[in-house]
Amino acid sequence: MTTKYIPFSKPQLEKIIEQYPTPFHIYDEKGIREYARKFTKAFSWNSGFKEYYAIKSAPNPYLMKIMREEGFGIDCSSYAELVIAEKLGMSGDEIMFTSNDTPAYEYKKAIELGAIINLDDISHIEYLEKNVGLPSLVCFRYNPGSLKEGNTIIGHPEEAKYGFTREQLFEGYQMLKDKGVTRFGLHTMVASNELDAAYFVETAQILFDLIVEIKQKVGIQIEFANLGGGIGIPYRPTEQPVDLDFMSQGIKKLYQEKIEANGLAPLRVYFESGRAMTGPFGYLVSTVLHIKKTYKQYAGLDSSMANLMRPALYGSYHHITVMGKEYEPLDQVYDVTGSLCENNDKFAINRKLPKVESGDIVVIHDTGAHGHAMGFNYNGKLRSAELLIRENGEVVQIRRAETLNDYFATLDFGGLSDFKV
Repeated sequence: MTTKYIPFSKPQLEKIIEQYPTPFHIYDEKGIREYARKFTKAFSWNSGFKEYYAIKSAPNPYLMKIMREEGFGIDCSSYAELVIAEKLGMSGDEIMFTSNDTPAYEYKKAIELGAIINLDDISHIEYLEKNVGLPSLVCFRYNPGSLKEGNTIIGHPEEAKYGFTREQLFEGYQMLKDKGVTRFGLHTMVASNELDAAYFVETAQILFDLIVEIKQKVGIQIEFANLGGGIGIPYRPTEQPVDLDFMSQGIKKLYQEKIEANGLAPLRVYFESGRAMTGPFGYLVSTVLHIKKTYKQYAGLDSSMANLMRPALYGSYHHITVMGKEYEPLDQVYDVTGSLCENNDKFAINRKLPKVESGDIVVIHDTGAHGHAMGFNYNGKLRSAELLIRENGEVVQIRRAETLNDYFATLDFGGLSDFKV
């Protein structure tokens, strides 16, 4: 299999481009909603189940509104993300605040919104108490160290900057109990873009065993287990998505054996997935500007790693479709590049594609998470627009493209504060 699904035809895309010039990111609402419902159904056995969409993946209010309509909460890690939640009318246990190296004003904002506070380090207990005050419900992020393997994106847990050690967890919960905190949660996040469903079952086992031991040693009952995110997506056409039913049933079995059997139910099961929710349903649409032939063939696009940095940052694979040439032979080899003054500004290296020509429309797949969100302005590149294909086929702009005036707005040209282009 060498093709991947696209929710629009070439004529439809050409019509969209007439109104919204390339490059732009475009999201498929139907695909997002269908996956959200599939995810929720898989864990319907847990009465308190909730997915907290990791808004860092695609921080757009339109997308978060879709998630909220599907019953999801929001996972925030910064002040700006908390403000997105606030602007959407979200509060209380709709918000999970999972952050690290956090300034006091961000904790203050989170507590004002009634968010669940997920602390990253044992020293943050006293920091939070001193600067803001402790809420009645506190969660800890656990780093299992060598007990659990990470992967290339997030790294090995014992080398990661995140979370409490096992010993610190017990000490931290005792501290909270002594300080009058009455409600507790437990969280971990040890992988990113993982496709093996068994990996998440193993993560649940680690947390459920801990919850039993915490009850025995500290005398407190954990209200929820946040299994984090990390659910991968099939970036390559030959890959398969995570088997949600297998994952869910494996976690359910452990829940019965460890939580229910030890009288610790009900325990709410949470996730904070981002990539899996929107990643496969976003596309970067670009136009080929130049075909360069030197020691290699280069297909130069009107987008760059400023629009999608994952291939340059991680060496990640993103599938590329040349619209109208989906079934032509892949008999040419190209580096697909952008225009930044950086040699790693490449979407693909030695990629087999059909013959590419100037003016071709290129669709880069699976950019709905950590795509536009990781954009930047190096070389003065302006961030692109974001569009949404509604379920009825309507296309709406959900973020306009940046202008030069946006780019210059924070600069001072020798006192020319009213500088306009």
